[in-house]
Amino acid sequence: PSFDFIQLAFLPLINRMGPRVTARLVQPGFYPAGGGVMQVDIEPVPRLMPLRLPERGPVREQTATALVSRLPLQIAHRELHVIGRELGLPAEDMQAREITSARGPGNVVTVIIRSRHITEVFAGFGMPGIRAETVASRLAERVRHYLDAGVPVGEYLADQLLLPLALAGSSSYVTLRPSLHTTTNIAVLQQFMAREIDCNRLDPDRWGVDLH
Repeated sequence: PSFDFIQLAFLPLINRMGPRVTARLVQPGFYPAGGGVMQVDIEPVPRLMPLRLPERGPVREQTATALVSRLPLQIAHRELHVIGRELGLPAEDMQAREITSARGPGNVVTVIIRSRHITEVFAGFGMPGIRAETVASRLAERVRHYLDAGVPVGEYLADQLLLPLALAGSSSYVTLRPSLHTTTNIAVLQQFMAREIDCNRLDPDRWGVDLH
């Protein structure tokens, strides 16, 4: 997961469960050079509170940011052109930025969906040999799928939430069709914890995950 995902999507939900967790990006890093550093401060609680996420509520804001490190800024503009066209985002809700403090080259384009009950973050990572337009188009497709399904929890967040929710118990969320990561995570958790975790198909693009 990207830093934006951790800070904006994952940690706000963890904080609803009782602890106070904040994260700060100290040094950005891009694969393969790496070198990214973040600082996390945690005020723990004796027990995590259950969390239920049945709906996301109305979408309040959609924004996009494209970052480049030691690469032409034009790459970011090309990605945002596709994102704006395919998701209907106006120019004032998109930003291209150049990172100068990373150890190596890299590129990421991020779309943030802020809804009434949850914020979701989607990222597309540039790779050698893959055109900027392709990176952005694949990302836009994932965002559209999430929005069209009307679920609160996206594919990757569904996987990341399982362990804290299993520790809390009596939690649930609605998500997209569970990925292999999610189903594997469920199987592993059930080997180590006395928890029942049920995945039920609500309709073609909506699944309910319940932890007892």
